[in-house]
Amino acid sequence: MDTFAHIADERRGLAAALSGLTDEQQARQSLCSAWTVHDVVAHLVVPLEVSTPRFLLAMLACRGNFDRANVRVAREQARRPFGELLEVLRQKADSRFTPPGSGPEAPLTDLLVHGLDIRLPLGLPREIPEDRLRTSLGFVATGGLGSRRTVSGLRFEADDLDWASGSGPVVHGGAEALLLAVTGRTTALDRLSGDGVPTLRSRLT
Repeated sequence: MDTFAHIADERRGLAAALSGLTDEQQARQSLCSAWTVHDVVAHLVVPLEVSTPRFLLAMLACRGNFDRANVRVAREQARRPFGELLEVLRQKADSRFTPPGSGPEAPLTDLLVHGLDIRLPLGLPREIPEDRLRTSLGFVATGGLGSRRTVSGLRFEADDLDWASGSGPVVHGGAEALLLAVTGRTTALDRLSGDGVPTLRSRLT
């Protein structure tokens, strides 16, 4: 399978896993501090529904701030019914859109991280295929998804699959915990060990 096939499978799998959520579960706080489960799904729909010109208009409205524009368009999508958003994930799962200047590793990593943002608070177990985890860990270890400052000067070592990257004080942990921590999820820090954890913690808090 190529990376785009993995992306399509992740979208369909997430839609299937979330199709029976109650209203209370949809409103549950995700690992993203500003977003509920519903909001995270809305964010994942943005690249499938919002054209580049429309996103650029949102950036203009947000004075060129990408993160604020991203939140703005996600909130617009979040006004839609939850089931409708899941149907978009299913129907447009094969989309090959990638952010300007990025390859398919970016949307794959976005899906894996946000899938964990949703699944962990809801207690929905899922074993992510190792090849997908390696792809995403490699992507964030080289600065993908804005992680360059987070990973600089540290060595990350997964203890549940054959993957390591970087040099410096070591951060050990499961692949999922490493992926979450490197992308800013402080809740994953307690699942990590090594001399590099204090430095990583200081960068995230």
